[in-house]
Amino acid sequence: MSDTATRPGLDDLEKYRVELTGYCYRMLGSAFEAEDAVQDTMVRAWRSFDKFEGRSSLRSWLYRIATNVCLDSLNAGNKRARPMDLTAAAPLAQAALTPRPDNVWLEPMPDARVLPTVHDPAEAAVARESVRLAFVAALQQLPSKQRAVLILREVLAWRASEVAELLDTTVASVNSALQRARATLAEAPPADSATANPLDDEQQKLLERYVSAFEGYDMKALTELLAEDAVMTMPPFDLWLRGTDDITGFMVTLGHECAGSRLLPVSANGTPAFAHYKPDPDSGGFVPWAIQVLEISEGRIAGFHCFLDLSKRWFPLFGVPERLDAQGLPEAGQA
Repeated sequence: MSDTATRPGLDDLEKYRVELTGYCYRMLGSAFEAEDAVQDTMVRAWRSFDKFEGRSSLRSWLYRIATNVCLDSLNAGNKRARPMDLTAAAPLAQAALTPRPDNVWLEPMPDARVLPTVHDPAEAAVARESVRLAFVAALQQLPSKQRAVLILREVLAWRASEVAELLDTTVASVNSALQRARATLAEAPPADSATANPLDDEQQKLLERYVSAFEGYDMKALTELLAEDAVMTMPPFDLWLRGTDDITGFMVTLGHECAGSRLLPVSANGTPAFAHYKPDPDSGGFVPWAIQVLEISEGRIAGFHCFLDLSKRWFPLFGVPERLDAQGLPEAGQA
């Protein structure tokens, strides 16, 4: 070990947590697996620091460990997807709510857990683009090492030589993997959507109209806001719908219990999002139901992805109230 390499304190490791979580989330497509992977990385780094020879930076060494943790997880066969990656769109007449296990689905992620504070607007924009649901879903189609190379080179702007050292390979191999990864993404590029920082005035007004239409369960107003080929998904159910007629038709039939809901703004995947509370007929208040992640394109809502909180995980992750009272406010004793 280098004479200058001294054991880091917890604060030295902790300052990398957010960016490492972002990296692991892009690799794994799961909020909870990403956080577990980073915790594993921190523990391994702390326990094995005597093996750190100081030839690279602490940051590079942590990324090396995190990459190995992610590759081990992906080698176990884990691969996250969206409903549209698994099945065809169902017409409303054939809509059925068939759940699949939690480990099937691409998961939403709060921005604050994956987007470190940066002062370069261009760098911030790339970071937000690279955690959009569509982009992370596209990454899941890549072989694991191509995925790592693409993220490190295109998102984090590492040099090919740095990636080669991290992966114990050659620069030529890294460049080849990057070329193949780019070609795969080019075959089915992720759809564009507006990121949430910042939204322009028209996009902000669109969101305000969306909240009003959804909370009022006004299907006519909602139709005016949706793109003609808008998509709605509802993990853990594999059903997904395309088009305003099927979406609004579902909402007033199978989804009718969401009438009168309340939405609280949150920040997820670099795009506009809401915590969705549905009415509780017993208490008169509102209970957690879903995290909605929206996609805005060309002045319309092109997609809204409703991650149903059936296992009571999303609302604690996003740090929002457990319940709302009858006025739509956090119940007493909540933040």
